[in-house]
Amino acid sequence: MNHLIVYAHPRKESFNHAIMETTVQSLRQKGHEVNVRDLYAMEFQPVISSSEILGSVGEEIKKEQEYLIWADVITFIYPIWWTGLPAIVKGYIERVFSYGFAYRYVNGEQKGLLKGKKAIIINTQGKSHSQYAASGMDKALILTSDIGIFEYCGLEVLNHVIFESVPSSEEATRTDWLEQIKEKVNKL
Repeated sequence: MNHLIVYAHPRKESFNHAIMETTVQSLRQKGHEVNVRDLYAMEFQPVISSSEILGSVGEEIKKEQEYLIWADVITFIYPIWWTGLPAIVKGYIERVFSYGFAYRYVNGEQKGLLKGKKAIIINTQGKSHSQYAASGMDKALILTSDIGIFEYCGLEVLNHVIFESVPSSEEATRTDWLEQIKEKVNKL
């Protein structure tokens, strides 16, 4: 199977980076093909241009779209910042998941064009699950990302994993979380 990983965290020492490395290693050990798009390392430009809004995409975006076409499974790994996607991920989606590529309207009805592809979302957050649930942010996150972006474009969301209270977590907890990633990957 072809796996695309869209990864976003500016620090190589982050737990997100450890998640990405564990995911890549586990997938390759299972014989899967893997491509990683490290948005910060690529210095991906997240700001959409006026010509892109009108449907004109440049070579940089066409290249990213080719990765999406190639992939059977797309794994997004990023932290939750300000109760949502980091700006670089939001910009990637705005620019790469463009109209006519990832979705379109037919007779006023929206059609996801990435049908047949699967998505896995892996997030880290600073707060606990209970803190997010108390404010309703847990449901809002699923609504805005899983449904409002990924399913909207036709992706089947296989799993959305959120690791909580990461900055205050212990090394043993993080090791256990990485084992959970390996287990999930081994089921693919």
